[in-house]
Order: sequence, then C-alpha cells, then structure tokens
Amino acid sequence: MRGRLPVDYQAFYIAFFGLTGLLLGSFLNVCIYRIPRDLSVITPRSFCPECGIQIAWYDNVPLLSYLLLRRRCRGCARTIPPRYPLVEFTTAVLFALIASEYGWTLAACKWCIFEALLVALFWTDLEERLLPDEFTLGGTAAGLIFAVYVPVPSAAGTLLMPAAKTVWQSLLGAAIGGILLVTPIWTVGALYSWVRKREGLGLGDVKLLLLIGVFLGFERGLFAMLIGTIGGSVLGAVYILAKRRNPSTYELPFGTFLCAGAALVPFLSKWF
Repeated sequence: MRGRLPVDYQAFYIAFFGLTGLLLGSFLNVCIYRIPRDLSVITPRSFCPECGIQIAWYDNVPLLSYLLLRRRCRGCARTIPPRYPLVEFTTAVLFALIASEYGWTLAACKWCIFEALLVALFWTDLEERLLPDEFTLGGTAAGLIFAVYVPVPSAAGTLLMPAAKTVWQSLLGAAIGGILLVTPIWTVGALYSWVRKREGLGLGDVKLLLLIGVFLGFERGLFAMLIGTIGGSVLGAVYILAKRRNPSTYELPFGTFLCAGAALVPFLSKWF
C-alpha cells in the first residue's frame, strides 16, 4: 500500500518526515527517561538528570545542541549520554525512509507511529529492562485503530471471513496476529518459570508481541520475531562471552531485539 510521488514532491516529503522524526525523537528521549520513573512527560520542562537544571530552548535543539555543547551539560559539565542524539537521529532516518517507501499516505503515518513506539521500547528495555504499558498497550490500541483504515495483510482474516468487507478482515487479521504471536511465547515463558522457579519471560515482552502482531499481522509478525530472536541469540551470546557473564542468570533485553527485528519489517513488505 504505497503511494510514490513525483521526484520533486517526494524529496520535499522525505525532508518533512525526517524533520518530524527529528523533533519527535527529542520528545521520545523525554518519554524514555521519565515514563519508567513514573514522571510526567509534560511538566516540568526538560532538565539535566544529573544536576536538575532546566535546559534552555537553545540547548535543546535536536542533534545540533548536542554538538555545540560538545556532549556536555551547560550547568554541570557532565557528559550527555549518547542515547539522546542516537534516538533523534534514528527516528529521523526511519521517518525519512518510511516517506520514501510509502509516500504521502495514511500507511506512512501508521508506520511512523509504529517505528516511534519501537524506538522508545528499544531503549527503555535496553536501559531499564522495562517495556512500559503506555507504549505496548497504548500502541496496541493505536494499531487496532489503524487496522480500520490501513489493511493488515493476513491469510487468516481472508480465509475465515472471505465474504466480509476488507475492514473486518483487517481487524480480524490484526487480532489473530496478536493472539498467535503471544500465546506460544507466553506458554513457554510460563512453563520455564514453573520449572526453573524464576521469571523467564516478562509480561512486558508478551505485550510487545501483542503490539507487533496487531500492527504487522501474524505472518509478518512471525518474521519480525524470527529476526529478533536469531539476532538476539547471536549478539547476546557474543556479549555474554565477551563480558564473562553467567549465562544462567544474566537477563538479556529480549524486547530490544524484538523491536529491532520488527522495525525492519515495514521496509521489507514487498517480500510478503
């Protein structure tokens, strides 16, 4: 469901989406820090986590301020974590690529929202081992709303409701995608917890899979999970060996790898 534009217009929309992603990335940084700490994302204004000083508007320009300040807070001179420019840059690039792939369409809006949610969840899981409900369950609700307007490709929806309108097939495909992705992994996690007497898979990961399934549908959601699982297994094993961690107790950020895998899928839609 793509809407390619004439070259002149396409360049403008790619730039517009990229700038939007850059600005939204700045807000995502606020959410990544504050939501796991149960802080409001609205008030107070942006502040330095180290010294608490409020950040002036001219020190809060995405990417540019980070470079001009030479990676240090103006108030306390502490190093600003690289996560801040990385989130802004990544969101900008993802939005620009979405615009290039889908044009000026509602589908582009859907995938930008999806990518923004995944960027936020990627970092909250990596830094805090937390996948907030505000992103997972809130994102799932947004995915169901988008399913009304942007069809979710699903063989199950077509087979079970062949004579139904596209919107009902799409909603059914989104629901089935979420349920089918969640059920097996939740069952395995529950069995692991019962046998090993410790948590094997958090409910946050289950809710993340629900989000992915609702946005992508079962087939593409399964592909995202496959990418995330294989990538997580390989990189996780390398990290554990390099850092000499105990593999039986070290908790890998599984959600981080799932987010990375799912973020790639909208750009691979021609394969499905």
